[in-house]
Amino acid sequence: MPTSPSPALTDLFRAIRAGEMPPPATVDPALVPATETAAYAVQDAVGRGLGPIVGWKVGASGPEAEPAAAPIHAGTVFGTGATVPHGLCRHLGVEGEIGYRFARALPARPRAYARAEVLAAIGTIHPVIEIVDTRFEKPASQHHLLHLADQQSHGALIVGPGQTAWQAVNPVTERVVLSIDGRVVADHTGGNAAGDPLRLLVWLANHAARRGLGIGAGCLVTTGSATGTVFVAHGTDAEARFPNIGQVTAHLA
Repeated sequence: MPTSPSPALTDLFRAIRAGEMPPPATVDPALVPATETAAYAVQDAVGRGLGPIVGWKVGASGPEAEPAAAPIHAGTVFGTGATVPHGLCRHLGVEGEIGYRFARALPARPRAYARAEVLAAIGTIHPVIEIVDTRFEKPASQHHLLHLADQQSHGALIVGPGQTAWQAVNPVTERVVLSIDGRVVADHTGGNAAGDPLRLLVWLANHAARRGLGIGAGCLVTTGSATGTVFVAHGTDAEARFPNIGQVTAHLA
C-alpha cells in the first residue's frame, strides 16, 4: 500500500520552489521522513507539480550499497552547449556523469525486471553534467532523508550526444576529465562510488516500477558522479569529457 506523503514537508518544498519563503537553514525534526519510502512519497507529491518526467538520477555510496533515486523533470534538462538560466539553481554543484537513454519503455509491473531485460532496453550512452542544488540554505546540511525527499538534491542536467555502441564502453574504467572555466579540476579513471553503474539501472527499473512510474521510452538515466562535486559561482563554464563517450558543455548563468 503506498505511503502517504507528509503534507507539511511537501508544502515546505512547494513554497520554497515558488519563492514564497526562503530556503531554511534547519527544519523541525518532526518533518524528517521516518523511512526512505516516506521520503519517496514526498518526491512523488512534489514532482506532480514539476512537469513531465523525462529522466532519472540514481546513485549509491558504494558497490554494495542500496541505491537511491529521483525522477528528473523536463524543466531542468538541457542539451550540450546550453546556458542554464541564472534563476534555476541557487547552488551550482558540478558533477561529470555517465548517462544512459532508454530506447524502450520499462513500464510499472508486478514482476521484477531481470538484468537482461533492462540492458536490452538501453539505446545510447551519453556524457552528462548534473548540477546539484538544494531547497535548503546549504547543500548536504540536513538529514539524508530530507535531501532524498528533496528530489535527491537535483538542480539541472545537461546531456551530451549519444553513442549507440554503449556496450563497448566499460564505465568502470572510462576516463573522465572535468574542466571549470578551462581549468581541469578532475582527471582520472572511473570514480563512480557505486562501481558498475549498470547495476544501478537494473535496481532503478524495479524501483520505478514499484512506485507505479516505470521508465519511459526516451528517458535519460544519469548514474552518479564520476568526478565528485565541484561547487562553482554563477557565470561559470563547465565541460566534462569521456574519451569513449564524448563531451558535454554548459554555461551556468
